Order: sequence, then structure tokens, then C-alpha cells
Amino acid sequence: MAQAIGAQSYLIDTGLYRPGLAACYLVADAGELAIIDTGTMHSLPHVLEAIESIGARPEQVRYVMPTHVHLDHAGGTGQLMRACPNATLVAHPKGLPHMIDPSKLQAGATAVYGEEAFARDFGELLAVDEGRSRAANDGETFELGGRSIRFIDTPGHANHHGCLFDQDSGYLYTGDTFGLGYAEFRADRQPLIVATTTPVAFDPDAWFDSLDRMMALEPKACCLTHFGRIDEPENHVDMLRESIRAHVTIALAEETRDEEGRADRLRAAVRDLLVDAGVAHAGLAAADVEAIFANDIELNAQGLGVWLVRRAKRRD
Repeated sequence: MAQAIGAQSYLIDTGLYRPGLAACYLVADAGELAIIDTGTMHSLPHVLEAIESIGARPEQVRYVMPTHVHLDHAGGTGQLMRACPNATLVAHPKGLPHMIDPSKLQAGATAVYGEEAFARDFGELLAVDEGRSRAANDGETFELGGRSIRFIDTPGHANHHGCLFDQDSGYLYTGDTFGLGYAEFRADRQPLIVATTTPVAFDPDAWFDSLDRMMALEPKACCLTHFGRIDEPENHVDMLRESIRAHVTIALAEETRDEEGRADRLRAAVRDLLVDAGVAHAGLAAADVEAIFANDIELNAQGLGVWLVRRAKRRD
């Protein structure tokens, strides 16, 4: 079902792994719809049900707008485009080719997750017709009914990441660029915001620049894929900046150590960082925090390892 978050905008739980982990968003105006992020192939029934629940039809979807092509955000794009015959896919120019031909994306994701987990959690990636696709330029606006949605190039988490700013509502749909903000940690309604350094394009300097650009828009709220609407984001962005710095510190400590055992050390350090943050912020038991962050611990550690390899290649 669609959860109303104000301004004719709706959160849809995509059902990945557990409730409250991954969302996509439905924006409606004057009979036209936009879907921001898509979830996976398995998310399609949730999206179609949400469209129906607000009294609309798939034929009214004008745009499908994944923030980037990581599978929890864009894995279901091909299926959704087939279900919405009048929709245009709008994507980052570096990510769009992977939507038109997803073979390399599928191969890379399978390498990260493993074949069995990929099939179970993400299913199949379907190609999108190039004629129904459009690469978004930084700052470009897309008219939806009576409102405008602006595309903002926001590298850092991924080099093919863009955020969508609804200029009428002030909502900024941030994908992963405003980090992780799971509901379980919102003690006294204050969120815990931490970085997600998923492979393969973590770039802390670019990320800091992206956050500066995002905050310059003075958004009323940031709508996170992981998970939900965060009000007054200017009060929480420094928490994310500090989390990025903490992940960088963990990675840089490995540059003077032997590579043997690196993956295990990174995993342990990231686990300690995230678990300690969750326990301190929300007072939950360490085991419960670790369970909530289980996938993020593994992926953040992998992403830091890839970043270290890139740094080493640049030095050579």
C-alpha cells in the first residue's frame, strides 16, 4: 500500500529483505505520476498496488526515475517500464546504459552478492527500450502535472547517482546520498543517519561536495530509500558527514597493513562503528542493532576494500 507522506507523495515499501529496509516513492500531480526508485523485480506488485490504492492506473505514470542503478533502487526498472506503457525512463547518463543493456550490471551484482542470493533477492533484470529512455542533465527539470522535478547530479555513494528535487513540495528524493536512516533508530523522533559505502564507486570528497549542493537547495525533507522521510535535514547532515569520515578512517588504517585478512578486519571495524552508533543513539541491544545493519556491514566493508584498491592503483 501507499503511505502518504504529504504533498501528494507516497512511500512504498519494496519488500526487500525485511519491512522498513527499502522504499520507492510515488509522486502524483494533475493525473500524472512519477515513480522514484523502483525496488527489484519482486517489488512490482507493491508498486502497482500503490498506484491502484490512490485511484490511479499504470498508464498515468509519466516518469520512472531511479536515483542510481544499484539493484535495490533500479533492479525492477525493466519490469515496471513494461507495466507502465506511457512512461519514460529518466536516469543518470552514466547509469542509463546499464538499464538499456543490464548484462554487465547483472554480472557485477552477481559477483558481489553471489548467484544464489542474486536470483533469490533480485530475480531478473530486463532491458529497457532505448527509445523510451532519457539521460538527465545536471539541473534539468521534468514537468509532472503542475509541478517541476529537478535532477541533481550527486556522486559520492556512486558515480552514477542523482537526486530528484520536487521544487513545489521541497522534498528531495535522495536515494543513498543522504545515507541510511532506518526507522528502528529514530529515538525521540531524531534519526540516526549513517553512510552506505556499497561497492564500487565510494568517493568521500565527491560525496561531501554533493551534500553541500543538496543542502543549498534548502529542502524541507529528504526522502531516503533506506528509509522514509527525514524532516529538517539541515539538522542531521553533519551526522552523515561524520559517518563518512569514520568509514574513511577505518579504510585508511588498512593502507599500512598487509592485505591478508583485510576483508575480515574491515568487516569487524565497520560492524563496531555501526553497532556502537545504533546502541548509543537508540539504546537497543547490540545484537539487535547488528541484525538491522547486517547487510550494510558486509556491503560497506566491501566498498571500502574496493576504494583502497582504487587508491593503490592511483599511487602506482
